[in-house]
Amino acid sequence: MWAAGFPLSFYQDFPGPGLHWVAALGPYNEHLVRDVGALNLSLLVLSVWALRRPTQDSMVVTGGAWLIYNAIHFLWHVLHLEVFPTIDKISVVVILAGLLILSILLMLPVRSSGSAAPTEA
Repeated sequence: MWAAGFPLSFYQDFPGPGLHWVAALGPYNEHLVRDVGALNLSLLVLSVWALRRPTQDSMVVTGGAWLIYNAIHFLWHVLHLEVFPTIDKISVVVILAGLLILSILLMLPVRSSGSAAPTEA
C-alpha cells in the first residue's frame, strides 16, 4: 500500500527511517513505484484468497506467481549490491532469500486438515 499510495515516500524512505534502499538505485519514477506497489497489492489479494481456500492448485499457482516475482527480484538485487553499505547488503540478501524460500514453500503439497479414518480389516 505504501508504494502504490505514497510512491515518493516509499522511494525516499523504504524500508524505514534513515534507510534509502530504493533511492540508492536510481532516479525517482512515480509510474514505476506505483506499478510495483500495485503488483504487490495484487499478489497480496491472490495470497489471501489462496490461504482462505488452501487447495493444492491455489497454493501452487500463488507460490508460482510469488516465485517468479521473487526470483527475478532476488537476482537483480544480488547483481546490484554495490550501492549499499555492508549491513544493508546482508539485510537485502537475507530478506529476499527468505521471501524466495517462502515462495517455494507455498508450492509444497497441502496437508489435509482431518485425519484419515481407520480402515477395517
